[in-house]
This record gives sequence, C-alpha cells and structure tokens, in this order.
Amino acid sequence: MSFIQKHITHRDWRGFVLPVGFLVIWTAVTAAGWVNTKLIVPPSDVIAAAYKYFTSGTFFSGLGASLGRDLAGFVLGSLVGVAFGSLVGLSRWANRLAGPTFHTLKHISLFAWLPLISTWLGQGDGAKIFFVALSAFYPVALGTIEGVQGVARAQVEVARVYAFNARQLLFKLVLPAASPQIIAGLHLALIYAWLATIGSEYLLAKSGPGLGDAVIQGKTAFNVGLVVFGMLLVGLIGYALNRIALRAEARVLRWRGRAS
Repeated sequence: MSFIQKHITHRDWRGFVLPVGFLVIWTAVTAAGWVNTKLIVPPSDVIAAAYKYFTSGTFFSGLGASLGRDLAGFVLGSLVGVAFGSLVGLSRWANRLAGPTFHTLKHISLFAWLPLISTWLGQGDGAKIFFVALSAFYPVALGTIEGVQGVARAQVEVARVYAFNARQLLFKLVLPAASPQIIAGLHLALIYAWLATIGSEYLLAKSGPGLGDAVIQGKTAFNVGLVVFGMLLVGLIGYALNRIALRAEARVLRWRGRAS
C-alpha cells in the first residue's frame, strides 16, 4: 500500500489536538478579558457571523461563483500546461526557444501579474479566471516537462521499432510514463488555483460574488468575527479540495502499486 493510500485509509486523530487546544485557549482568554475582544473576538462571535452569513443566502451563490472560477481556471491552465510541457519536453527546438523564457517567468510572483491582467481584462470574471489559469499553468507545465524528459530513451527506441506514429508515441508511451510527475503538478496546481481564486476575489473585488466577499465585508464593517469565519471557510474548502486530490491521485496511480 502506498503512502498516499495509507494517509487516506488510516485517520490520525492527533492532528486535531492542536486546533482543539487552540480553541480552548482562545475561549478561555477572551472569556477572562485578557485581550481586547474588539480585535480578538470570542469564538461565539465567529459562530454568530457564520450563522448570519449562511442564513443570508449569499453562501451558496458565493461558493458556486468561487468554485466555478477555480474549476474553469484550473482546467484551462492544466490543459495548456500539459500541452506546453509536452512540446518543450519532446522537442529540443521548442526547449531551446521557449524553455529559457518559461524558466525566467516562473520566478515572477503570481500576484505581480494582477495589475497587468486587470489593465488588459478589467476586474470581471475573465480576469479572475485568467489569473487562476496562470497560477495552475506553471506547476503543471513544470511537472510535465520533467516527466516527459525523464522517459527512458530505450523506451522511445522500442516504440519506434514498433512503428509508433507521433500520436501513439505521445499518448501510449510518453504521457503514461510521465503521469506521476504530471499528476503531482496537477495536485500542486489545484492548491495554487484555489489560493489564486480567493486572492483574485479579494484584490479584484469590484464585480461578481465569491467567498472572498466574506472577508471583504468583514474588513469593511470592522467585523472581525466575519473576517475570521471567512478565513476558516476558505481554509476548510481548500482542505477538502486537497483531500479530493489525494483520493484521485491514489486511484489514478494505483497501477504503480500493482506493478511493483
């Protein structure tokens, strides 16, 4: 059984010790009045803000908008990343032409692109999805390049002996052999895409609903409970997406355990 499968199958409840302990200390400190409760609100204020947010009817519309942008950007960035990575990994000409530019641009902070993206595309969903796609593109492209370039030359020669055409070589040999690195890149891209989704909603906040609205509304109204709830909500959804990715990765790569 692989590490990923063990991680999913066997729950380790020790991971809850720190959050529960923090919650107990948080409750005790605020109840005793040892801190400024306008800045460090008690957990009851966060629960009240959560209840108000859920009953206001904006949660599901915001969740749908955020997940829609996240999924659209993730799929777009991943498809372009796999295509670009395959081209650069397979072609020496493409690697020499585009490789240096790619490896230079990947060092630019993603959020440094936002002013330029908003200048080109405004602050609507198109700009947000493009930013999410850009965040997903780099890890997928890098994983694909490393995976494709790691395919053994002997395997390629055997495929040529069997008269594989370019399509068969790509889809029957190269991409399957590079799948562990590609899937690792997709997993990382899913995390980056969610961070970019919330970041774009916060920094390009003039149009459209989203879960980032909870943090924005809390900041505007100086409602610390709503800000904390928004942060927890974003973190929990990100954690859920990561768990889904782990399960998908374990299922897709199950053949590796069977082959070993």
